[in-house]
Amino acid sequence: MLAGLTFSFFGAAMAQQVKYTAGNNSWDADSLGNHRAVVNFNGNAGTARVVIPWRRRDEHPEQKRIIIQDAQTKKKIDNVLPLTINREQGDILFEAASGKGTYYIYYLPYKNEGRSNYPKGVYLTPENTAGNSWAKTAVIPPKPNATLRELEAIDTFNSFYPMEVIATAAEEKQLLLKHPGAGYLVFPEDRAFPIRMTKDLPQRWIQQGPSQAFSGQADKGEYYAFQLGIYALKALKNVTITFNDLKTADGKTIPAAQLNCINTNGTTYDAKPFTAKVEVPAETVQAIWCGIDVPASAAPGVYKGVATIHPDGMPAMPIRLSLTVTGKTAVNSGFNEPWKQTRLKWLNSTMAQENTVIAPYTPLEIKDSVISLLGRKMGINKDGFPAQIQTFFTPEMTSLSSEAKNIFTEPVHFHFIAAADGKDLKWKSNGWQLITKEAGKISWKATNTTTGLQMDVQASLEFDGSVDYIVKVAALEDVALKDITLHLPFEKGAAKYMMGLNQKGGLRPEKIDWKWDVQHKNQDGAWLGDVNAGLQFTLRDQHYVRPLNTNFYLQKPLLLPASWGNGDKGGITIGEKGKAILANCYSGERTLHKGDTLYFNFHLIITPFHPINTDFQWSTRFYHKYNNLDSIKATGATVVNIHHGNDINPWINYPFIEWKKMKDYIDVAHSKGLKVKIYNTVRELSNHAWETFPLRSLGHEVYSPGKGGGFSWLQEHVDSDYIAAWFVPEFKDAAIINSGMNRWHNYYVEGMNWLVQNVGIDGIYLDDVAFDRVTMKRIKRVLTQNGHPGIIDLHSANQYNKSDGFINSAMLYMEHFPYLNRLWFGEYFDYENNNPDFFLTEVSGIPFGLMGEMLQDGGNPWRGMVYGMTNRMPWSDNADPRPIWKVWDDFGMQGTRMIGYWVDSNPVKTNNPLVPATIYKKDGAVLVSLASWAKEDTTIQLSIDWKALGIDPAKAVITAPDIRNFQQGQVFSKDAKIPVTKNKGLLLVITNR
Repeated sequence: MLAGLTFSFFGAAMAQQVKYTAGNNSWDADSLGNHRAVVNFNGNAGTARVVIPWRRRDEHPEQKRIIIQDAQTKKKIDNVLPLTINREQGDILFEAASGKGTYYIYYLPYKNEGRSNYPKGVYLTPENTAGNSWAKTAVIPPKPNATLRELEAIDTFNSFYPMEVIATAAEEKQLLLKHPGAGYLVFPEDRAFPIRMTKDLPQRWIQQGPSQAFSGQADKGEYYAFQLGIYALKALKNVTITFNDLKTADGKTIPAAQLNCINTNGTTYDAKPFTAKVEVPAETVQAIWCGIDVPASAAPGVYKGVATIHPDGMPAMPIRLSLTVTGKTAVNSGFNEPWKQTRLKWLNSTMAQENTVIAPYTPLEIKDSVISLLGRKMGINKDGFPAQIQTFFTPEMTSLSSEAKNIFTEPVHFHFIAAADGKDLKWKSNGWQLITKEAGKISWKATNTTTGLQMDVQASLEFDGSVDYIVKVAALEDVALKDITLHLPFEKGAAKYMMGLNQKGGLRPEKIDWKWDVQHKNQDGAWLGDVNAGLQFTLRDQHYVRPLNTNFYLQKPLLLPASWGNGDKGGITIGEKGKAILANCYSGERTLHKGDTLYFNFHLIITPFHPINTDFQWSTRFYHKYNNLDSIKATGATVVNIHHGNDINPWINYPFIEWKKMKDYIDVAHSKGLKVKIYNTVRELSNHAWETFPLRSLGHEVYSPGKGGGFSWLQEHVDSDYIAAWFVPEFKDAAIINSGMNRWHNYYVEGMNWLVQNVGIDGIYLDDVAFDRVTMKRIKRVLTQNGHPGIIDLHSANQYNKSDGFINSAMLYMEHFPYLNRLWFGEYFDYENNNPDFFLTEVSGIPFGLMGEMLQDGGNPWRGMVYGMTNRMPWSDNADPRPIWKVWDDFGMQGTRMIGYWVDSNPVKTNNPLVPATIYKKDGAVLVSLASWAKEDTTIQLSIDWKALGIDPAKAVITAPDIRNFQQGQVFSKDAKIPVTKNKGLLLVITNR
């Protein structure tokens, strides 16, 4: 707490003690701001003058309003005249109408504009409220006659003390005079005081002075973090840190390998060595965060060593380190006390990176040139490219088949067309060679040559069906080419549907002619397929970086692949050619000069991933809100999704502060037979994260660059160069956008593991995803370890819009589908005006082995049931899934066989293709779901294969059970004309009498 803490401010002609306190939210910040000066006036009613040495970090304080209140009456004082306002102090005149007493001076008032969840804090400009007569007649006291009692923040979280209290210009000048000729100064700083400012020195450092020594205390086994604050008097280039061993007087050692600097070195999210170039502009501060990973076996004692700062072209500076290791052993390396910055170690974690096979997938097997994986096979051609891909899923998608379905009509291949004669260059290959053979991944390579060119191919196939190709084309001499193309020749039966390349999900158009437009469109490939066989392909080069998504694509779009894009010459056409549906990925005319290298990389995902688990769909019912557990259980729900913005998970993507409350809730839920999942992802991060400022010290590695703004806390403490994200007004939780693929994902994996082990979460709810499949695999591993259920469901708002770069949500997230248990697609999905093919491909998840739920406006329950979907409790006021759940329970859906309308052999059909039927079959009974896409009310007749149903037509009864808010109960004869209302449908039960 800040109450009672004091330190000295030294002005040009005065010195006074100023106390910083926290106000316990005792005023309305949204109208008065987060900061005030508490001033005492001991005179009679009249003019008061006070000098406030506030030492503000904000720029241009003279452009911000001053509001003064009488502390007793809370009445605003209009007669106010700022005499001098600058960052160091404010000299203010005001009318103390009540005479002797206390007055509040608010100096950063703001108002919020814009959406409540994306506020724009606008600081109020100065206003002239003083009356003319007062302004003309007020006598300015020759010196202050009111005194500053304290500077008060609305709460401790908003306080500037001590690391955002700036040094004065005079103090900085005196500091430099004491260190003439220095290129930089170092201020070692304790972990308890994260360095926050880069443009100003904190007054605390003026008091302490620069130093070449640091001391601290840690327990055995603790990760001990500390800072080296570098103040660059001249621009510093390529700053590196080296460490030597820490030793006790009697020779006990903590090896130098146990010390690290997160700013300069580490491990990337995909387990590669990481080196960052640290450069410090002149007259700025750079926080260098270091850590000592104290061995659990370390003997107690005082360990001494040196950390040396090395800027290019300047003298190195040794910093003497002294660490006292206690006899106590830290619990869990100190990770349970994150305010000590112990979890910075997680940034370099390699947890769950081993590519072990994740259930329900099976180990890869290779025989000759064919690799087998769950439900699929891929053959490798002599040149290293796919000879064929096959799937073995039944059209129902509930089981595997012994019959193969081919995806290609011929092997995948490149064409290099010579500019001189328009002929296709002939390539020579000596065959491919195996690089690695593991249960989870098989990789191979091949080298192909033609006149003047060499093509090096490296490829891999993983257990989930992800195929990665790195295709390096090097010019051995100058070569002029009319075109370079990749041909993906699809079987027509494996290209019925399509999404991507400006196409919403649905039946594949006859012709696609697409051009690159990365500045506006997050598009680099497509998915073509049928329900039980398909392939996503995406085109990339060696510089691919995952763009931002979900409202932020335009701020960090795709990079145009130099190879595929070729300026504006590249593109993709898709259409019928002979027996194939040919995806022709072309790059256009170019000349390769000797020594030039291009990467024609591409990525394939073979779908489906696994059979549909329909029993999971019927038995696992999500309740998407923090609520009383008895009330939740009474609804029939089985899994509670805890969003952020509530008492047990208040902070977005940082569920570590109120974790004890969360654990208590989960323990009770488990005792009642309920599972609990939490909202936790990495797209944005709460400003309440303990590591906010260490992460800011990493430049743009973790946080995206941006124009700043947003909620007042961000403007006042993060200052600038960030993208303001989601905001929860109830908790004043302001998030910052993550930059994409970075080491925070290592922290995320470790954090998820910690939550499983210490809190007992049963899975996670993902609200859009800002990481790739590498992180998703790691997350699934830690969530499912030791028999934990590890349930993951993904929600996405419809990303097919300008802000998101016109990408289909299923296209964007397909790489994650192998590890999901359910989809929730989602906000802005139109369940009324899209056709069944759109539902099937973009919403249901069925072509990928998943099932889903609906969200927007409660969904369409009749259409949803054709795909086995309901909406989710209690998210929508417009729909309640419990009546459908009751039908599931009354009918006995567990163990039924789902046969969708898309299955040619479905034994129940209608005579109207706009009113399809999906059935759920069990012995002696079938539940038939009908949904209408007809433009008007209509009637249909059923065509039933009674033998396939196993029901005697002579004894059959067709009943429409009475379902609240869905349909009225009635009975139909076998040949009846059944009325179906427009945009609605029916559920029918067919049984023997």
